[in-house]
Amino acid sequence: MSPVDMKAQYVAEPLGGELAVKIGKPAAEWTEDDIVGLVAQGGIRVVSLMHVDGEGELRALDFLPRSEAHLREILRAGERADGSSLFPGAGLPPDASDIVLRPRLASAFIDPFSEIPTLVLMAGHQSRDGAPLPQSPDTIVRRAAAHFHATTGAELLAHAEVEFFLGKPAEEADVYGSSDRGYHATSPFVFGEDIRRQAMVLLGDLGVAVKYGHAEVGYIGAEEGGGYIWEQHEIELALAPLPVAAEAVVLTQWVLRNLAHASGVQCSFRPVLRAGHAGSGMHFHFAALSDDGFATMDGPAAELARSLVGGLVRSGGALMAFGNRSRESFLRLQQGKEVPASITWGHFNRKALVRIPVLARTADGEPVAPPTVEFRLPDGSVNPFLLLAGAAQAVAHASGDASIEETLRDSRAGTPNGALSSAKAQSVSSTAEASAGAEAKDANVTARSLPLSFDAIADALELERSALGADDVFPAELLDATLSQLRSGGAN
Repeated sequence: MSPVDMKAQYVAEPLGGELAVKIGKPAAEWTEDDIVGLVAQGGIRVVSLMHVDGEGELRALDFLPRSEAHLREILRAGERADGSSLFPGAGLPPDASDIVLRPRLASAFIDPFSEIPTLVLMAGHQSRDGAPLPQSPDTIVRRAAAHFHATTGAELLAHAEVEFFLGKPAEEADVYGSSDRGYHATSPFVFGEDIRRQAMVLLGDLGVAVKYGHAEVGYIGAEEGGGYIWEQHEIELALAPLPVAAEAVVLTQWVLRNLAHASGVQCSFRPVLRAGHAGSGMHFHFAALSDDGFATMDGPAAELARSLVGGLVRSGGALMAFGNRSRESFLRLQQGKEVPASITWGHFNRKALVRIPVLARTADGEPVAPPTVEFRLPDGSVNPFLLLAGAAQAVAHASGDASIEETLRDSRAGTPNGALSSAKAQSVSSTAEASAGAEAKDANVTARSLPLSFDAIADALELERSALGADDVFPAELLDATLSQLRSGGAN
């Protein structure tokens, strides 16, 4: 299969969801006339430009188009906004902070939660001169993706595992689960199954591709949950280009919060809800697609795969600045419940920072999904735009760096009992991992510890600053502000 065919089969490009059916073509082909026609024929009253601020949070600017000409102005030019309020501390002074929101036609969807017919378009940010705004997370992740391609000749793809808790008053629950035994539980032993399924369907309507969803491990009984029963769920998204993958995370959180609110339940993405119980991670899977196909540790693009693993391992501590931004992030890591214990990598190992998962195959041995590398460190406090951008910069910096081999040798985790034999049975090669670890000492002795304070994360970020700032992807002012925030106690 050619790389083009691989991408067509496995990668979720924007297709437009339910609007693609109404308009009659995929999102990439939508024109201004298509959107104008949709507004006129669909009874749309409000047009909303959604965008992300410096924290990676969704914001919105609403319009009431008074004419077709006014609507076309919105679609073509967007509107100005106050950059100093959206990106505080990022180098936009209040006396010169005008920026422009510029909508992307291919991102349009109907707001499923508004009683007033509303068309939403995701928007990027531009400076006054019309250039992409350097401080915008949307700009940063797009520049990082471009820099990765220019450096490696490959495309970096990603998808998130979005873990979350739903909470319901104890008196409203008639069936109770078991403490931290909720993995793949089904009704009537979970009350949030319908909410999770509704979210998956709505995401598909919005154009966000979903891989699957299920109940997760976490369950907190009323005696510990402050009068609430809390159960954990996960929605795993589909592999996509980095900007699409980042946007998919914030839209998934938006959908889940709105559904929970409408259902009268609580929704939380906090890294830890109650001490001693499983927390909510935000693991990201990465895949690098080159002219040789998807990179694997023992395939034609092995060097790229090794850069992918080694880059994430080497820069993992620094990436916590964007992926682990809460004090609860440290508690999640210290509890040791299916979280990285140190800066290591390995096949199938859920205690490793970087895990190479088993690859599901058909009875004939054909893979049903592309090979990925799982970065298990981030949690629900993540800024997905900056985390994915940072990961791309880290891997691009590792590409062609001979010292990455030393990083791989020194950080290889021990293989769980039976994992190698299981891998052989499923035709998953571990030859490359074995060779990389042949000269390694006991991983429990040599592995570096994860940063467990904001100061320690700042130290790690200082060491990786040049990698993140390469090609001006991360502006110096943003890195300065991030370091200052870490030194003063973190984001929240």
